[in-house]
Amino acid sequence: MKTALIYIAMITFTGVSLISENSASASDEDQKAVQAATSQFYTALNELFTGEVEPMKKVWSHQDDITFMGPDGSFLHGWKPIAAEWEKTGSMKLGGKVEASEIHTTVGPKLAIVSNYEIGHNKGPDGKMLKVKIRATSTFRKENGKWKMIGHHTDLLPFLLN
Repeated sequence: MKTALIYIAMITFTGVSLISENSASASDEDQKAVQAATSQFYTALNELFTGEVEPMKKVWSHQDDITFMGPDGSFLHGWKPIAAEWEKTGSMKLGGKVEASEIHTTVGPKLAIVSNYEIGHNKGPDGKMLKVKIRATSTFRKENGKWKMIGHHTDLLPFLLN
């Protein structure tokens, strides 16, 4: 666990350093495009809660270097296991809605980091709606002119832990 935390801190520091060095060169167009990609992610997430998986697949990069650290404690690497996780989550039909709040965005020419709260509600294991308020960090990379998610990390949700 300690090794994983050190690894995450090193990656985050490196990413922030790369973005900070180049943030002056991030265009207004890139700023707006990252905001749009973030909005698309949360739209896709809410569609996922109804069982619709395809919008989530469109938001993400399909490369092998991407990561997902979800509210269930998972730590996934690469497109195949992450796509499988979205399929599994979609099949749960959690219902409800989650929105991003207090969004902070840092954009460089090729990488962007978005930190925010995810606030809303989803069905718990007993079918009752439970409140959600967790912290989240998303990382985007510009691939072929489009901003794609390459990482998403959230706090844990106790009702999703096994």
